[in-house]
Amino acid sequence: MIAKMRKMANGPALLAGLLMATAPALTIPVTVWAQAPAPAETAQPAPAATPPETAPVAAPAATSAAQDAAATPSAATEPGTPMPVEDLPIAGSGVPGAPPAPVAESSAGPNPNLPHDLSPWAMFMQADMVVKSVMIGLAIASVITWTVWLVKSVELFVARARLRRALRAVSNDASLAAASNTLGNSGSLLRSYIDVAAIELRMSTDTPDKNGIKERVASRLERIESAAVRSMNKGTGVLATIGATAPFVGLFGTVWGIMNSFIGISKSQTTNLAVVAPGIAEALLATAIGLVAAIPAVIIYNWFSRGIGVYRALAGDASAEVMRLVSRDLDRVNVHRHARAAE
Repeated sequence: MIAKMRKMANGPALLAGLLMATAPALTIPVTVWAQAPAPAETAQPAPAATPPETAPVAAPAATSAAQDAAATPSAATEPGTPMPVEDLPIAGSGVPGAPPAPVAESSAGPNPNLPHDLSPWAMFMQADMVVKSVMIGLAIASVITWTVWLVKSVELFVARARLRRALRAVSNDASLAAASNTLGNSGSLLRSYIDVAAIELRMSTDTPDKNGIKERVASRLERIESAAVRSMNKGTGVLATIGATAPFVGLFGTVWGIMNSFIGISKSQTTNLAVVAPGIAEALLATAIGLVAAIPAVIIYNWFSRGIGVYRALAGDASAEVMRLVSRDLDRVNVHRHARAAE
């Protein structure tokens, strides 16, 4: 009987010792079970099947073991040691249904170091004095190009129209005097041809060699034709000059602007776009203005070359028409002379 009572007294002590030994291993499932969210529908837990005599002793022993484990600092809290599994955050441990924390968006405003206005006028105003002079010169060259185009186009159109009308008017005349009466004071090139031919005929009335007269008349007509074509070409040479030199002038502005960009880089010791962009923009603007001045100049010059070639052909036709009239007049004079000599 006494031995049986000793066994019953030693039973709770042994159970308490086992619980203290297994307390660290029991903290993980206990902690996880405490942090896990409760399921929607949970079954009623079954009552623990513990002996009646051991339940009052085991509960205080387990509680004291858990308190000792929580109060004792673990090695995982020391710096440089990994965090134990029970201290890691568990997914879903927050409040169910709570919205996620909003992420702050970085509102980056405009960079004050970058140039705000890169329009052509702003680039011109911010350009270096040399680049600005190049731009002004190219702009003046462009204005000259379009002025020459307007003036010479009107002049060439009027001269060709007058010459065509005069040629149609005298096409049925049989003498130089009749053609002079038909034209009147028209002011065309054909009128000048007729005037110089009449002057040469009056000066050669006592010359019997009509071939010599024709040569002298042709020489006068040739000089007038050359003067007329030369006058029509006047002003087109500047177009050729602008078309040939404007790209190189714009290239000079480009080189100067890029050189300023490199100087700015060396002074600021940075390759920031705010340092490089203005000089390169000025350089490209100078190149663009050079092309704007050169391309129309070349096109207009070629157009005038073709138009003046047509005018030169019309002047040659007018000269040939006058030579035919002079030849008829000379033949009539010779016929009259032979008739008088026969009488």
